[in-house]
Amino acid sequence: MNTAPLMPKATAVWLVENTSLTFDQIANFCKLHPLEVKGIADGEVASGIKGHDPITSGQLTREEIAAAEKDPSRQLQLAVSKVRLPEPARKRGARYTPLSRRQDRPNAILWLVRNHPELKDAQIMRLAGTTKSTLQAIRSRTHWNSAALTPADPVTLGLCSQMDLDFEVNRAAKDRPHVEESHGDTLLPAETTTRAPYREEPRTEAEVFGAAAPKAAEVEDNVDVHSVFASLKGLKVKE
Repeated sequence: MNTAPLMPKATAVWLVENTSLTFDQIANFCKLHPLEVKGIADGEVASGIKGHDPITSGQLTREEIAAAEKDPSRQLQLAVSKVRLPEPARKRGARYTPLSRRQDRPNAILWLVRNHPELKDAQIMRLAGTTKSTLQAIRSRTHWNSAALTPADPVTLGLCSQMDLDFEVNRAAKDRPHVEESHGDTLLPAETTTRAPYREEPRTEAEVFGAAAPKAAEVEDNVDVHSVFASLKGLKVKE
């Protein structure tokens, strides 16, 4: 295996003092140079280091050491631990920002404030890896370099990933109350604008005049035929 044991020099000291393994075998197991192992055996190297027992720490077994002592060409194999410890939970703290990119954080904060006003202060602090005082200074335009700041996408600057930005934006959108937007006057539906214009149906005289409407028979009885012809003759004489 390519993995070196814990405390390789101390382990090499113990193997030199307590086993008959060759220098090459010890050097290969501890990831040291054979001359360095020879120096340990001669007392020239690691003279003040106390030997570390790899058997007690579970890195080697007695059977593995005995088999390697019988066969000088055999290489020691690091024992695999049978106990698997759970991985420690990762605590989400302030994001570490490399020194070369820290000068870009104010520009990223200004970009987030302008383009995503729905984000909370804690979300912006996580994305840009900044402090609350710096964020408040940029919001209130009291930052010492406020006049020279230029909004820049934090993803492009490498301060956060696009997945982190989308996650925080979607999370902020869910927390916002839903407000229906008013678009003003809208167009009438097609069935209203395409239907035929309204035409009033013809009504009878009785519906128009009511009870005072004259009957057709009465109108004809009141007409004087002789007076009508007399007026026509008078018109002819004048002409």
